[in-house]
Amino acid sequence: MEQRGPSDRTWSLRLSGTTDVVSRSRDFAREALTAWHWLPGNGEREREAAEDVLLLVSEVVANACLHGGGPRALVLDCSAERLRIEVTDGNPAPPVRVPAGRGERSQPGGHGLLIVERLARDWGSEPGADGKRVWCEVACPPGVRVPGRR
Repeated sequence: MEQRGPSDRTWSLRLSGTTDVVSRSRDFAREALTAWHWLPGNGEREREAAEDVLLLVSEVVANACLHGGGPRALVLDCSAERLRIEVTDGNPAPPVRVPAGRGERSQPGGHGLLIVERLARDWGSEPGADGKRVWCEVACPPGVRVPGRR
């Protein structure tokens, strides 16, 4: 179920009980980025920022699939200064980054939070009544239409 908030600033997607959640989440984020004029973008910088957002959405949703018992919801909240990406899941344990030097870098997996740390200006997690919310934020590039303003 998709919901849009006041003036389309906040978009949310219910993921509990659905399949193919990573692809659905990316498609949903792409639709929001298009509505907010991040896409198609006026230049390389805007396109790169949008691609970073899509990668962040994929990473936090995939992490919820792998480590959180499955994502429950995706929320995108866009303001003039930043875009916040939030994913809720049913596991109360905070995310843990694989320490540098542990594991084989050439092997898949274990690098999701490293990607989030590199692309987001900030990230974290918050405990909830029956799980947690993992969030990350990116700065809005110039030229993005702030939801609710004409």
